[in-house]
Amino acid sequence: MDFVWETPSEMALNLAKRVKKIRKRKKITQVQLAGRCNVSYGALKKFEQTGEISLVSLIKIAMELNVSDEIKDLFTDSVYMSIDEVLNDGKI
Repeated sequence: MDFVWETPSEMALNLAKRVKKIRKRKKITQVQLAGRCNVSYGALKKFEQTGEISLVSLIKIAMELNVSDEIKDLFTDSVYMSIDEVLNDGKI
């Protein structure tokens, strides 16, 4: 297993910062984005500050910001770490 330099909380916060940057680039306020994607303003604000949000809310935000393909692509190109993983995948 590769060493991970970030904690889960740090990864979540960095994701939130990237989402915030996209929102600002599109000149959308937190209130506007929350209303457009049916996520509470409080949840969006907390996400941008802490990185904490439900997966469904994150998907809604990503859809509104037109970056949902990045979520759809998560885990699609996972690398096999052993021959057992290849065999367990059932592709052979």
